[in-house]
Amino acid sequence: MIRVILVGVLLLLCLAFFLQNQEQEVRLRYFFGLFEASTPIYKPILAGFAIGLLVSGILLFPPWVRGRIELRRKTKALQEAEVDLERLRGSFEKVTKKPSPQPAADHGLQNRSDE
Repeated sequence: MIRVILVGVLLLLCLAFFLQNQEQEVRLRYFFGLFEASTPIYKPILAGFAIGLLVSGILLFPPWVRGRIELRRKTKALQEAEVDLERLRGSFEKVTKKPSPQPAADHGLQNRSDE
């Protein structure tokens, strides 16, 4: 959320700069002075800003993709571990639910009461 606010403030400041400097002209020299062009000052600044966003997006894209792939792997491993855990819990419950034989002491008490 803080990033969105900072980007919004930055865009508003850039917009204010562009609106205040629309009349000022700048002369751009291409290819070591062979070509010249006159343009409003906000256009080269806006172009530089756009190129910076493009380069940062290209540089941040591969780590983002790697992070998503790693997240997918770990999610799949977690799901498999949960399935194994449920299977083990089920097998443990089967083992513990088997009827246990009555102790010999109980049989002795029942026999004495019958006599």
